[in-house]
Amino acid sequence: MINLIGTYECKADAKGRVMFSSALKKQLQPVLNEGFVIKRAVFQPCLELYSMKEWNLMMEKINKLNRFVKKNNDFIRRFTAGVKMVEFDATGRILIPKDLCEFASIKKQVVLSSAVNIIEIWDKDKYEKAIDDAAVDFADLAEEVMGNTDFDELS
Repeated sequence: MINLIGTYECKADAKGRVMFSSALKKQLQPVLNEGFVIKRAVFQPCLELYSMKEWNLMMEKINKLNRFVKKNNDFIRRFTAGVKMVEFDATGRILIPKDLCEFASIKKQVVLSSAVNIIEIWDKDKYEKAIDDAAVDFADLAEEVMGNTDFDELS
């Protein structure tokens, strides 16, 4: 698994092509030739970029769901809605499909934000708003999520 680091601002052209920073491409180098999967995020108006390896790990988990349970089928359908395979071109860009650009309101200014093992792709204004909105209660959230974690058990 790759643990990605950083937040990068870049631009999308009129066709939806986004140039990745060299620092981010360097981190992705071990998986660059495998291809990537891009999809709508579940909780935010952004996109998620998975390396093929990370996507396959996620699909292994999802494939264990009982498809004779309606909620599971509904979840799988929604989770995989609009999923597309993408690759980097020779100049280090990916082409974000038009329907996904519309979902995430991506026009020109874009933020690529590492989210541990995936990259979130945001319209810059929506990213700034999400960060500002989360800042209000981040201390409470951090305490709730991480405060009772026994880090020795995680290793």
